[in-house]
Amino acid sequence: MSVRVGGGDLTRFGTAPPASHLKVFLPAPGQDAPALPAMTPEGLVWPQGADRPTVRTYTPRGFDAGTGTLEIQFVLHGEGPASGWADRARPGDRLAIGGPGGRFSADLGAPRWWIAADESALPAVGTLLDALPASASAEIHIEVAGPADEIPLAGAAGVAVTWHHRRKPDGWGAELIEAAGSAPIGPGTQAWIACEAAAMRQARRRLLERGAPAGSLVTRGYWRLGVADHPDHDHGKD
Repeated sequence: MSVRVGGGDLTRFGTAPPASHLKVFLPAPGQDAPALPAMTPEGLVWPQGADRPTVRTYTPRGFDAGTGTLEIQFVLHGEGPASGWADRARPGDRLAIGGPGGRFSADLGAPRWWIAADESALPAVGTLLDALPASASAEIHIEVAGPADEIPLAGAAGVAVTWHHRRKPDGWGAELIEAAGSAPIGPGTQAWIACEAAAMRQARRRLLERGAPAGSLVTRGYWRLGVADHPDHDHGKD
């Protein structure tokens, strides 16, 4: 689900690198807007007596310079702080955002790409395809719950998308791990994987076992099963 936000100067998101991230600060129950800290010489100082916001990490999907608005895509997965807020969001509702953050370490000049992701990384995949040149080709594997979760993916590059539906509801990453086991990784291929943290590590291992140079892999654990607000710097190199 896409939510478009405005207010203040968001032009910094117009030059954000592919797959960058932002922090979303959501109001606590009973608040119209999130309580935010003040920056002081001693560090951040939170308002006394106010509940602190829930903080989650997302990918800025795109900035519209004409309207000055930023698009953030949320996965609706039942009741949860961010999913619930997005599902109930109406014009005029307020949140706060910080960012963008992160750097893009992959080689955008690579002629061939192998990309694997689950629902959590669909916005990042979209920004990556926006950035790839027409001279590139990309084999993309996306794991989702079912057909209703498929969305259009396109870009200037030659794109071949395979949608994988989970064989069981809690089979997180199994399809991507299997796809990595037969990935055509050759010279000049850049691989990019973002999904559940444990599954990402297994998929990364499969690619390394197939001879992919570690320097050609960019892997990110976008979330971890059973953990809220998983750190946004999990590269799976441990």
